[in-house]
Amino acid sequence: MSDPSGEPSFCTDDGPLSAPLAHGADVAAHFHDYGQLRYAARGALVTATQVGTWVAPASRIMWVPPFAVHSSKAYGETDIRVLSLPVTLTGQLPAEPSVFVASALLREAYLALMSEGEPLESPRARLLIDVVLAELAHAAQEPLRLPEPSDRRLKAVTDLLHADPASPATLAELGHRTGASERTLSRLFGSELSMSFHQWRTLLRIQRALIELSDGASVTDTAIRLGWSNPSSFIDAFTVLVGQTPGGYRSSARSSRSTHG
Repeated sequence: MSDPSGEPSFCTDDGPLSAPLAHGADVAAHFHDYGQLRYAARGALVTATQVGTWVAPASRIMWVPPFAVHSSKAYGETDIRVLSLPVTLTGQLPAEPSVFVASALLREAYLALMSEGEPLESPRARLLIDVVLAELAHAAQEPLRLPEPSDRRLKAVTDLLHADPASPATLAELGHRTGASERTLSRLFGSELSMSFHQWRTLLRIQRALIELSDGASVTDTAIRLGWSNPSSFIDAFTVLVGQTPGGYRSSARSSRSTHG
């Protein structure tokens, strides 16, 4: 994924955007002086900032506040719909990037707003924007923000895990590959990310599982592909962090994708 800590560009194009993104497509680090809602009608979009990574498959909607530096990567053939919001309309939205559960009403109002092509200043567009903002105000936030480190030693380890979430390597083995001791890395996970190595890797794998399941993969295949020793341990970890079973999440994501795919 593009490194959001690189030199970001300032983006001034605030028009609505509907565009296909190929699997693996990167959007380099940038920021803008307006807020941005991002919805993947198909596929999934991963958004990275200097402090965390968020996943937004087809059943979720991503919020990026004004001036937040972010980069993105598409997983699967992704149909992204991006809506820019002036600062005057963002007062009730969070001050940091967030992912919301997208209700049926939220999705329909959002897609109608994006597909009609009428000016955002028109009465109908403003009404749809009001519906979107009202639904976001009551929507549940996805808690799965993956914190990202700034320490170069820890970042070398997390970069390896991002590239291969299923890696069974121990922290000692990863430290040997990156030139840092297990003790130092363990301390950094706690002090920088407020979680253990195991917790961080589990959260990374759960984020990737959201993408796999949204794309129609089975629960068993997802568990095996992402490094769990058995499906039961995957189901337990997923249910604790996401609040529903992998099967339930897969069903709701597939329903959303079939409706708007």
